[in-house]
Amino acid sequence: MAAAVAGPRAVGRSGYVGHGGPTTHRAHRARLPGLLALFCLCGGMAAAQPAPAPGYPVRPIKLIVTYPPGGGNDIIARLLAQKMSLGMGQPVVVENIPGAAGTIGTTRAAKAAPDGYTIVLVSTPFAMAPALYPELGYDTLKDLAPITVVGTAQNVLVVHPALPVKSVAELIAYAKAQPVKVNAGTLGGATTQHLAAALFNQAARTDILLVPYKGSAPAMNDLIGGQVQMMFNALPSTMPQVAAGRLRALAVTGLQRSAQAPDLPTLAETLPGFEIVTWWGLLAPGKTPPAVLERLNREALKALDQPDVAAKLAEMGVAVDVARGPAAFGAFMRTEITRWSDLIRTLGVKAE
Repeated sequence: MAAAVAGPRAVGRSGYVGHGGPTTHRAHRARLPGLLALFCLCGGMAAAQPAPAPGYPVRPIKLIVTYPPGGGNDIIARLLAQKMSLGMGQPVVVENIPGAAGTIGTTRAAKAAPDGYTIVLVSTPFAMAPALYPELGYDTLKDLAPITVVGTAQNVLVVHPALPVKSVAELIAYAKAQPVKVNAGTLGGATTQHLAAALFNQAARTDILLVPYKGSAPAMNDLIGGQVQMMFNALPSTMPQVAAGRLRALAVTGLQRSAQAPDLPTLAETLPGFEIVTWWGLLAPGKTPPAVLERLNREALKALDQPDVAAKLAEMGVAVDVARGPAAFGAFMRTEITRWSDLIRTLGVKAE
């Protein structure tokens, strides 16, 4: 069977290009009412369709944690993810992307689509990164949008019980009087604990030797064993060692005394203005729509206000009543980046 062949193309006076013969203005006018009727019918059918699903979110949200599973950052993220999943109506899935003091996971978040489906939990090293890593691959203020601060926690200054000091003033005097340097265990340059010890040296005008470790556990073991004599560390994980008599606590690092250890003075009571705290916050990729940021903020704050979440965070020594919301966190973030950058340059701290 021969295949059908289309007729010759022709151009009528109307300018319409068709097949099989000329088309006139009159023919177009004759067809127009039918076409309009068809368009109206299609529009009516579209209007009769069910309304589209509600807006954001319509699929799971990824929450990047920039440190390995099991640590404080991971615990906080999973507490938030569980509660935010209920409020958002979609799963909030935690993904651990550790490395380079949190900058690998943060880079991943900064380069994600700004649609609210990728967020990241950062902590204090985020504000240190611009001064420590000149080539970050992202701009901390332009490529990431603040959602809210999650909370803050204090560190505590502890010494080995054999050290004959019971106050910050006595520690300063002892360190200045010794011909052999007092050793302080730290967690490396890009940590609040290391910078706390460096700032202590500057503020007290001491020459304590800073000994970096690759983690809190080995540093704590050497402190308990007497290989180093002092250390700044997270308050909640350290106080059980104090209660057991293995360490002696001298002071906390916030400007206010801690509810977890109300009898401990602050460093600022001896060294005015001394303050080193750890904080956590939620960020989204830059250019995420304000309405999406507000929704994420609202659900995060609802999660933080749940009694079981508040109780768990309190056990960890985390206070949740600071810099709530995108605007407040943005201002807090800018202040922290400036503060840490100035401190790192002044102390000459380098990334390891």
